[in-house]
Amino acid sequence: MQRIAKFEKVSFSQFEKDFKKSFGDSYDVKAVYDGIKLPLRATIGSAGYDFFAPVDLKLEKNSTLLVPTGIRARIDEGWVLNIFPRSGLGFKHRIQLDNTVGIIDSDYYGAENEGHIMIKISCDAYDENHSLCVEKSTGFAQGVFMPFGITEDDNATDNRLGGMGSTTKKG
Repeated sequence: MQRIAKFEKVSFSQFEKDFKKSFGDSYDVKAVYDGIKLPLRATIGSAGYDFFAPVDLKLEKNSTLLVPTGIRARIDEGWVLNIFPRSGLGFKHRIQLDNTVGIIDSDYYGAENEGHIMIKISCDAYDENHSLCVEKSTGFAQGVFMPFGITEDDNATDNRLGGMGSTTKKG
């Protein structure tokens, strides 16, 4: 098995800025930051690294929540980290990522937002009064590293400047 990446926390100042955008001032952000767990595989055969909820995540039917994970990933060139919802949450509660699959490129690590992995989830449950709570430190998403190739005539030369969605924006 190749070792091609390493998870790290973003700085406290980056996490605090992003966390307050989603959750306001209702938490002791330093305590939340100190409690962040780096993603882990559950078993030897697991492909996915579980991303853990930094706080209790409450979702009602048809609601959306942007979760700042406090995590970034240093990834070797030629690899990408794909983010998916945890299977059980998808089956039981129709939890899904708003962008379907999160794509974390290797150069995202050096972005202006420190490569902070933000995961936006929605609950699209069938029953009207459906609600869900993912408890703090419980896995809610999973990341799978995958190799990728490029075309023979690829000539990309630009470097990433910004954070999410910035690869098509020129600096």
